[in-house]
Amino acid sequence: MTTEINHVDHELIRAAAHVAATRCRGDNHTMAAAARDQDGRIITAVNAYHFTGGPCAELVLIGTAAAQGAYDLDTIVAVGDRDRGVVPPCGRCRQVLLDYFPALKVIVGTRDGLRTVPITHLLPESYVWADHQLDAEVNGADTPDHYQPKLA
Repeated sequence: MTTEINHVDHELIRAAAHVAATRCRGDNHTMAAAARDQDGRIITAVNAYHFTGGPCAELVLIGTAAAQGAYDLDTIVAVGDRDRGVVPPCGRCRQVLLDYFPALKVIVGTRDGLRTVPITHLLPESYVWADHQLDAEVNGADTPDHYQPKLA
């Protein structure tokens, strides 16, 4: 069962919808994502579709956020172009978001029934990549924390 979190960040939805409406053109960019970091800053991104597979907007957003020094995302939402509204993350994005930000909140639902849920509720009983990275920890890897998914 999904536990609902009361607050839906409508400013975040508006930011993603604006990017979807103004930056998504043609088949290469069809989704926009917006996330709020712990400091309140909003980061946006669009997907990079390609027939060989391409990163979803949520994954592009992770890189964009890191490039801007935002490593602690609080809430994320994806919005489709052509007024499709809020779109839940795909399975791959759910796994990556969980691995990078285990406390992340995700806005999902329809225009009439938006809700914010923990990423863990979108991927129950999941594989957590960080839990299986003991070799790096044991070998004393010298990789900065912000380049590795956060440990739960």
